Amino acid sequence: MRNRVAPLPAYGLFAGLLAAAGLPLYIHAPKVYVDQYGVSLAALGSVLFGLRLLDVVQDPLLGRLAGRLRDHRGLAVTAAVTLMAAAMLGLFAVTPPMAPLLWFALMLTGIFSAFSFLTICFYAQGVDRAGRMGTGGHLRLARWRETGALLGVCAAAVAPTALGGFSAYALAFVALAALAALSMRREWRGITAPDSGFAPVLQDAQARRLLLLALVNAAPVAVSSTLFLFFVESRLQAPGAEGPLLLLFFLSAALAAPAWSRAAERWGAKPVLIAGMVLSIIAFGFAITLGAGDIWAFGLICVASGAALGADMTLLPAIFAARMERIAPGAAGAFGLWSFVSKFTLAFAAVTLLPALQLAGFTPGGENGAVALTALSLAYGAVPCLLKLLAIVLVATIETSEV
Repeated sequence: MRNRVAPLPAYGLFAGLLAAAGLPLYIHAPKVYVDQYGVSLAALGSVLFGLRLLDVVQDPLLGRLAGRLRDHRGLAVTAAVTLMAAAMLGLFAVTPPMAPLLWFALMLTGIFSAFSFLTICFYAQGVDRAGRMGTGGHLRLARWRETGALLGVCAAAVAPTALGGFSAYALAFVALAALAALSMRREWRGITAPDSGFAPVLQDAQARRLLLLALVNAAPVAVSSTLFLFFVESRLQAPGAEGPLLLLFFLSAALAAPAWSRAAERWGAKPVLIAGMVLSIIAFGFAITLGAGDIWAFGLICVASGAALGADMTLLPAIFAARMERIAPGAAGAFGLWSFVSKFTLAFAAVTLLPALQLAGFTPGGENGAVALTALSLAYGAVPCLLKLLAIVLVATIETSEV
């Protein structure tokens, strides 16, 4: 069996590839198209918002497609990896052959669609793989997978600077895509469980609670991600510090993820997950008290909240995957729902929080009074605390014995 499946480090490498094509795009792509092609931020923001809505809507459909293609998953994954790598080259290393904004939209559509399809296939495959690993298999696989993902975010965030430009970054991504696909080439074979679609997931009370938990628990991350740049720039009055602080946040998550997984193997997933949520509440609670110049204190908060994120990213997918092994072994459609729930929170946070801050008088990059800055602090710190408290209540209702 060993020579017929990919070793666990291959899961970490493939997860790093997917992560490098996710969040870093929101950091790099707009800057390139503003600086090199003169596209307005407003136009880019509209395109990104529209693509995010498309991404949310298509995930359940891509889950069904992944289930239908399970007998040809290796070929489907190869095609999706090729599409994602080609679109990344087109986005960063090719001069747009048409209107830059339209080219930007087309390339990102290819990247996001391939990313979603690959993520669903990858997590569904993890259910099959962990099921053959015995007790604790889901936690051990998640340790490699989520640590690789977090390291992929960190590497992609600094790669353009480290490699000397965005063309080199795109070429490095293509090389990573080829290496990751090669390392996982044996893993897509021999899938025996049929995909059962959405029905078993939606009919199972435990699975529904897990999806609700995923929705509530992802919301604090969506809130902090949406407001992070505004908080650093306006509340801390530290423009330019965003990049190092983000890197510190994700590095802390990557370093903490294996520790959370090992702790869960020893003490159980539920109490360890709750401990991570409590740490998150403490971190965001202190963030409410910060003001101008408190960069070092916020750095410590980034370390603590990043470490807490490591628990969420490692343990929740493992718990969900273990449940899917019992009720929906094919799992592709199930992870389409999981992906939909996770991404929906980002769109919802942007739609609700930004207009609310505007009503409170907050102006990004402008002069803001005490009321506006207090509203920003409460939105960034207090709202995640309340959501995490609700998530803790939901965790108490789930079963984790099968992880």
